[in-house]
Amino acid sequence: MTKKLVVRIIMGLTLLGCFYGNLSAQSKEESNKALTAKQQSIIPIAAYTATGDLEQLTSVLNEGLNAGLTINEIKEVIVHLYAYCGFPRSIRGLQNFMEVLDERKAKGINDKTGSDASPINDERCKYERGKENLERLVGMPLTGPKRGYAAFAPVIEIFLKEHLFADIFERDVLTFAERELVTISVLSSIGGVEPMLRSHLSICLNVGFTPEQLNEFVGIIKATVSENEAKNAQAVLNQVLETRQSQ
Repeated sequence: MTKKLVVRIIMGLTLLGCFYGNLSAQSKEESNKALTAKQQSIIPIAAYTATGDLEQLTSVLNEGLNAGLTINEIKEVIVHLYAYCGFPRSIRGLQNFMEVLDERKAKGINDKTGSDASPINDERCKYERGKENLERLVGMPLTGPKRGYAAFAPVIEIFLKEHLFADIFERDVLTFAERELVTISVLSSIGGVEPMLRSHLSICLNVGFTPEQLNEFVGIIKATVSENEAKNAQAVLNQVLETRQSQ
């Protein structure tokens, strides 16, 4: 099978909205040593929305549009992060984005709307779909008795599977890799959630991001959020990478 044929197959699966197609396409893209301009733009958009820095958010929203992010992709970034930092930050970010789009339209700038999310045709219950998505992200089956917070408050584990990893992650406006980039941007910015950040940095490696790209991510957090939050994120990333190397 030729390299060109492989690329065509990957592109076809992506257009069909198949998870494996998305993951293969992501892996090819993420295998480069540098983050793309669009990926670089996602990080500060998520970070500034999460921290509520609307002045800086206005600037990076413009930069993201100029870098090629569509309106729907940016909306999806801001909607996705509410699961990690709450509705108030997400809604305020969307309101700010509306203002940015109005200003750009007034200047004669016509931004690309982009695709809407594809319909979900999977008839299985959302819990099973979400569980399967999470298993693919973490790279292992989720079996055995519930532990920790899932055993202490079982309802939140149900919400996590049904809503976050089914309702949200199944929306194909963003790839799984892009959603994980949003997630680690939020977690690094709000701080105090190192165990969750550690888990999602590991997932980032599973969906195709390289250690070089994740170190670049930390550098962007340093430039956009703060040196302290970047230092904490770097410490967690170093732990994740050391664990991977020892396995």
